[in-house]
Amino acid sequence: MIPQLFSALSPAGPKSRLTTLIFHRVLAQPDPLFPGEVDARQFDEICAWLASWFRVLPLDQAVQRLTKGSLPARAMAITFDDGYADNHELAMPILQKHGLCAAFYVSTGFLDGGRMWNDSVIEAIRRCPSPALDLFGTPAAELGLLPLSDIEARRQSIHRCLARVKYLAPAERLDWVAAIVERAGVALPDDLMMRSDQVRLLHQGGMQIGAHTVSHPILARLSRRDAHQEVADSRDVLEAITGEKVSHFAYPNGKPGEDYAPESVEVVKALGFDFAVSTVWGAARSDSDRFQLPRFTPWDRTRLRFAGRLAKNLLQS
Repeated sequence: MIPQLFSALSPAGPKSRLTTLIFHRVLAQPDPLFPGEVDARQFDEICAWLASWFRVLPLDQAVQRLTKGSLPARAMAITFDDGYADNHELAMPILQKHGLCAAFYVSTGFLDGGRMWNDSVIEAIRRCPSPALDLFGTPAAELGLLPLSDIEARRQSIHRCLARVKYLAPAERLDWVAAIVERAGVALPDDLMMRSDQVRLLHQGGMQIGAHTVSHPILARLSRRDAHQEVADSRDVLEAITGEKVSHFAYPNGKPGEDYAPESVEVVKALGFDFAVSTVWGAARSDSDRFQLPRFTPWDRTRLRFAGRLAKNLLQS
């Protein structure tokens, strides 16, 4: 019944719609701090559902066929953002097990031992041995005293920090993150993100590689020149790693007007990309803007609820 429902909501041909899923990580084990994050067991289950319900296509082929009005019924593509090491170590083998492919959007500045600023905050708070983190007298003094007495307190402190730090100017954001890490007084991991050879192995394993900037900035806050450099340099590094053209791009964070601006879209077009993806919910139609394609992922963990939310996303598109 479920495949028939999706066939009705996403028929073949000119009236087709493309559902594109977005993931970030696949954890080896559930994380008490982030119980909603997908782990390997859950991802294996999700992939089994998707393989039986949808026609999962390589993203570039799916977008080409969408534009031409030649998509099959129940068309879907899968994407991952940022470039976490578990994308290679865990996600790729599970995708291959189910005969699926995905596009991986990599922020190149964190390859080979780097770490995204948000992970620095998360890991500092996760590992801090104290029941509270005192940030008074630092650049992040506005955050005050962060309670860390239990898992829930640490989770709330992480969310508070990330929400406040996310939209700071890049230099100020670095100062705040450095203050949080210094006051936590802990060593942080240097293996969260992929190495260059893992990106190459993803590509060789039949997965697609897309650009995602160098440092994962808020593009809407950058000058056109800086945005151009972030996007172009990311593409150039990935082309050097894979030996092939990188033809598509994902906007960091991905909300139009908030995370990227119309000028950001023009930068991506001017650099010769074929299409780009956002994080706006919905399914793409043949007349959708190829440089702002929607993506969506249900957060449900039961089969019927997961299917139901996918159906709702198609109905509202």
